[in-house]
Amino acid sequence: MTAREVITDEIPPLIHTDSGEKALIWMEEFKVSHLPVLKQGNFVGLISESDILDKKDLELSLDVLFDHLPRPYVSENAHIYEVLGKMAEHRISVLPVLDLNEQYLGCTSVHQLMTLIANTASIKEVGGIVVLEMNRIDYSLAQIAQIVESENAKILSSFIMTSTDSTKIEVTLKIAEVDLSRIIRSFERYDMVVKASFQRSTDQDDMQFRYDALMNYLNI
Repeated sequence: MTAREVITDEIPPLIHTDSGEKALIWMEEFKVSHLPVLKQGNFVGLISESDILDKKDLELSLDVLFDHLPRPYVSENAHIYEVLGKMAEHRISVLPVLDLNEQYLGCTSVHQLMTLIANTASIKEVGGIVVLEMNRIDYSLAQIAQIVESENAKILSSFIMTSTDSTKIEVTLKIAEVDLSRIIRSFERYDMVVKASFQRSTDQDDMQFRYDALMNYLNI
């Protein structure tokens, strides 16, 4: 999935002649803390709620209030992982998407991405979660998958968390199996450290209830 595919039509851009007051009103209306600013259709930067609140006269236009705005963005062909990484790096709630000529196409939001991720099959599918801890040098997804598949199970998704001040990583696995006991014992036989495990209910009604609750929360 690329950045172009996750553009939302629900968040319009500001223009440079809009006032700081209008920007705050729109941020409140669209429930974001950042908005892109355009000048003659070109992306000039991303404005934040905290930057506006630092100004005294909010009736002034944005081009008067700000001489310079940061320009975080992704190209239309960027993978969704790059989109998530850029938003995390800059700690922003909205990220502009530009074409190859740096023309503004639209933006995506944390809410939009969370909704898309929550709707993926690996999230909605019944199963369990295992968190492994290991040295970076020992990581092998092929070996991990072989262990899981030897117990007649499948990995639905995997995620790696790293830390710059540690040689260890955490590997989070979503497995299409409710009872994880056999798989956990297999990991332990291979001297893999199982840091945590979480089992999902097989009750479809319960799963649907929790999923609907998440969607209702995201729509607030």
